[in-house]
Amino acid sequence: MRISARADYAVRAALQLAASRDHGPLKAEAIAAAQDIPHKFLESILNDMRRGGLVLSQRGGNGGYRLARPAESISIADVIRTVDGPLVSVRGVRPPELSYTGPAESLLPLWIALRSNVREILEGVSLADVASAQLPAEVSALTSTPGAWVNP
Repeated sequence: MRISARADYAVRAALQLAASRDHGPLKAEAIAAAQDIPHKFLESILNDMRRGGLVLSQRGGNGGYRLARPAESISIADVIRTVDGPLVSVRGVRPPELSYTGPAESLLPLWIALRSNVREILEGVSLADVASAQLPAEVSALTSTPGAWVNP
């Protein structure tokens, strides 16, 4: 699985909003500076997140962006899907729409299992979890397995 720059930036921006939700709306410039995200790219991402119902925007001197819902109710999967579409696809196609024959036939259940695991992790972690550094135990456990931090 590959996390695009767009998805990474969107999650980081959402986390910045989650961390500052008690301080009013944040300007895109402030989010971009805090997370070292190119401002123009961030504006496009925030517009997608606004259209997707994840953030609200407010114009004016005290304007900016804020989360549309509590951080506890927005999963990392919600953010990624809003800016990038499906979490797992094969050549741009969702796994249930694929079919294989012969020795490749068992690839479909493999892709479905992969999608299921990705969903389980990303849907099970909220912005609040990450912003507070309180990942669910089952997610934290995955980071402590031998080789988790090593590239093969």
